[in-house]
Amino acid sequence: MFTKFPKKDERGFTLIELMIVIAIIGILAAIAIPQFSAYRTRSYNSSAQADLRNAATAQEAYFVDNQTYCNTATTLIGQTYGLYTSDRVSMTIKQANSTSYAMVTWHAAGNHSYIIRGPGGSLSEIH
Repeated sequence: MFTKFPKKDERGFTLIELMIVIAIIGILAAIAIPQFSAYRTRSYNSSAQADLRNAATAQEAYFVDNQTYCNTATTLIGQTYGLYTSDRVSMTIKQANSTSYAMVTWHAAGNHSYIIRGPGGSLSEIH
């Protein structure tokens, strides 16, 4: 007859296994966190760009009503001309008259400012 040996309790993890898992998680976090920060900054910049494009549309709507471009951003904001800026995006109108306009936007957490000159101008980054 065979004698039964008591089974070794194999539940749980060894200290080495836990240390290896923690090291792997640390390496993945070191790679992912800077990338996540860069993605957030890009999204803030995209928000400022989108608001600037919407402001150009609002300027054109204002021009149709008044035969001149608006020189105060607060006039464009709201239901009348349909401009609603994103949270923490600032906009200024640098120049506006009966033939052209120039507007600038930036996000408080972004790293670029953008300008558009109209009518029909394209958006560009300010360095």
